[in-house]
Amino acid sequence: MSTQTERPVTRPGEHKPTAAAGKGRDRKRSEVRLLSSLGHVALVVWAVIVVVPILWTFLASFKNTSEIFSSPWTLPAELRWENWGRAWTQARVGKFFLNSVIVVSCGVFGTMLLGSMAAYVLARYKFVGNRLIYYLFVSGLAFPVFLALVPLFFVVDNLGLLNTHTGLVLVYIAYSLPFTVFFLAAFFKTLPTSVAEAGMIDGCSHTRLFFQVMMPMAKPGLISVGIFNIIGQWSQYQLPLVLLSNAEDKWVLTQGIADISVNAGYEADWSGLFAALTMAILPMILVYAIFQRQIQSGLTAGAVK
Repeated sequence: MSTQTERPVTRPGEHKPTAAAGKGRDRKRSEVRLLSSLGHVALVVWAVIVVVPILWTFLASFKNTSEIFSSPWTLPAELRWENWGRAWTQARVGKFFLNSVIVVSCGVFGTMLLGSMAAYVLARYKFVGNRLIYYLFVSGLAFPVFLALVPLFFVVDNLGLLNTHTGLVLVYIAYSLPFTVFFLAAFFKTLPTSVAEAGMIDGCSHTRLFFQVMMPMAKPGLISVGIFNIIGQWSQYQLPLVLLSNAEDKWVLTQGIADISVNAGYEADWSGLFAALTMAILPMILVYAIFQRQIQSGLTAGAVK
């Protein structure tokens, strides 16, 4: 009984896979694996650069001054929580922390309210000057803060808001609006028009349509840009330094920590300073960790829809 070797049947319009094509696919796979490996190495290096200083600061907050300088890379001999207590009370970090919470809460609330309304109108309504107003908002992204510090000082002073939390909150809102409008305008454009039309047919006013229909649909984008605004305003130093220079009882956390490091001199309380730094860093890490999924979904929703 003779055996015959079966040969693959090539249908009309199909081409036989050649050795050159197979080598090309193997080459592409190897290039993809190489780029993937390089990407993972870059991410690991970036993570080390970011995580190590934060971890070192956290460990140093439990050491005394001799341990910080003699054995900076070792674990603390004991957990000295008194460093945190000393920073919170004697260095008045607790007062500065409360001021930061008040200013950032009011600033982010005003930014999100005004920014979302402006972005919604610019994204969903057509009127004369729409693009001009949008580009005026976006142009604020290219304007560095430090270039306007001197005129900003005199403007806030003429309004009688210098050395007040109200003046600082208004400036925070003004400088956060460009990014907020830019981000949310693109997000509101992705929302379905049919839902808005159905709301208008049911008798919704423009205000009710925005607050009860469109804003809940834009929740992922609002959370994402809100977290970015919280982090940006919490870590702001230049604006409080200029606008709250003569009101020490109203200083925010960044000013208080800078004052600790500048005025300490040779009698520096390094453990208390690192404890204060840790208090400033931890809230933002927790906020980002809690809302990480919402941030990612908000950033990708506009591209998926």
